[in-house]
Order: sequence, then structure tokens, then C-alpha cells
Amino acid sequence: MEVVRVNFIVTIDFVWVMQQTATDWTLEEKKVAEEAFERAYTREIEALISEVRTKSGLINEVKDLWKLHDFLSARRHEIDGKYDYDYSSLLFTFAELVRDEWLQLDELRSLSKEKISKIVALTKI
Repeated sequence: MEVVRVNFIVTIDFVWVMQQTATDWTLEEKKVAEEAFERAYTREIEALISEVRTKSGLINEVKDLWKLHDFLSARRHEIDGKYDYDYSSLLFTFAELVRDEWLQLDELRSLSKEKISKIVALTKI
């Protein structure tokens, strides 16, 4: 009989615990979260628009056009997946946005200390 070690169960349990304990949001926290979420989204979209303007100015051949198309398709997929406003996973989203520097922790300062601590911990994963 072969023994198989399964490490991922701990990770799944950790994620489940994080999601379950993060579902209580006060009205004030919901407002702060929505505003921070929108600011981060706006920043990333504005940066993307700027990058597309630069890249489009460099199009000289059809292959350059298709390269820009592929770039935009990939970015759209990434952004659509990242910006999911679901309270059960919002702490994970905020951690990713902080890690990617689209959001600063002080923009979330009105969230509970527990939520901030979780976001900080998740930025290190």
C-alpha cells in the first residue's frame, strides 16, 4: 500500500476559512470596499488605455495589429477575472490589487482590523 501525502487540503481549508469569516460586512465597510474597488479598476483601465495608445502608435504591419489584438484579449481576460465584486472573495481581490499596486492599504483603512490583517497576510502568499 502506497501512502500519498496531500498538502493541498490545508490550503483549501485555509481558503474556506478565510472566505467564511470574511462574509460579514458593515454598511460602512461595503461603501469603502466599493469605492476602493472602483478606484483600483479605474487606475488599471487608465493604465491599459495609455499602454494601448503607445502600442497602437507602433503598428507598422498586420502582424503588429494582431499582436495588439492578442495583448488586448489577454488583458481583458485577466481584468475580467480579477475584478469580481463578490464579498466572499473580496479580501483575496483586495490582496491581489494591493500586491499589484493598483490599491494602497490605507485606502481600506475603514475596514475592520481583522479584514486588514487578512488582506496583509494574503499579499504575502
